[in-house]
Amino acid sequence: MTDKLHATKTPVTIITGFLGAGKTTLLRHIMEGAAGRRLAVIVNEFGSRGVDGETIRSCGLQACAETDIVELANGCLCCTVADEFVPAIEALMERPQPPEHILIETSGLALPKPLLKAFSWPSLRSRLTVDGVVAVIDGPAVAAGRFADDPAAVATQRAEIETLDHDNPLAEVYEDQLFAADLVILNKTDLLAPEQVEALAREIAARLPRAVKVVAARESKIDLATLFGLNAAAEADLAARPSHHDDAPDHEHDDFESFVVAMPEIARPESLVERLKSVVEQHDILRIKGFVAVAGRPLRLELQGVGARFRHHFDRPWNAGEPRHGHLVVIGRNGLDRAGIAAGVIEAGALG
Repeated sequence: MTDKLHATKTPVTIITGFLGAGKTTLLRHIMEGAAGRRLAVIVNEFGSRGVDGETIRSCGLQACAETDIVELANGCLCCTVADEFVPAIEALMERPQPPEHILIETSGLALPKPLLKAFSWPSLRSRLTVDGVVAVIDGPAVAAGRFADDPAAVATQRAEIETLDHDNPLAEVYEDQLFAADLVILNKTDLLAPEQVEALAREIAARLPRAVKVVAARESKIDLATLFGLNAAAEADLAARPSHHDDAPDHEHDDFESFVVAMPEIARPESLVERLKSVVEQHDILRIKGFVAVAGRPLRLELQGVGARFRHHFDRPWNAGEPRHGHLVVIGRNGLDRAGIAAGVIEAGALG
């Protein structure tokens, strides 16, 4: 009976994962393999300036039609369910030809569980089901211990501050995303040795609260048959998806912040990237992403940085009449030296 009920509902796939794990790349991979399936995409970003939605729109695919991509910026879906998410998804379902499958890319700082709870809303529960939650994991970041607590450092701080709240916000977000998953993609395995990949897969499987498939991937490329048709009905299975914030009345992102730096036209992308690495290491920045104009080049440069790991490529021509104004979104833990970072980034652009 349950299968028959869910067969009448539109399936939804939620793509989660920490900043820079490869969610947007996975989304583009899915859309490349859409094979005529009518998809709709909701992209959410942390910060006031969206980059991921623009990245998807510039992919040059028929499945990337402007009207099929809904971007919700300046917030996190897990915090703005009533105000932004529910109205957006209701509007999609009220179309003359509603989507056959909905893809949701959450912010890298989003907790999936509050979003899953939204599918119990009366206007959604009879029409939609969460086919699966897919967690994209940045293998090199996990291998480097980015999401691990440092017991020695915590002990030292505890001796100095009796009221220390030693929870690691990075670790909490990472684990909440992992614990909600029906499929885990261990991504960027090309940056790891085979034995590291095997060890990480075992470590992740051991941390999961239930049996979930872990798939190794490069560039977020996996067999889409593995991703679709999970039939998880995740909205009805919340108890099996523990969260660090289950007992919290509200969830806020006070631990993190973001801001936008306007970028001048640059001369050499490679020089810019090398100088940005120094800025990232000096200020412990989690993520930098955006678009830049390169002197003498008709194409726009897309730049993506996760920690000190950067990638860049020319994604599309600048449109006729479009100002060649670049911008980079900077994301990090609360207390960033915004003035110092902005000065360093702009200097990197000027020297690049």
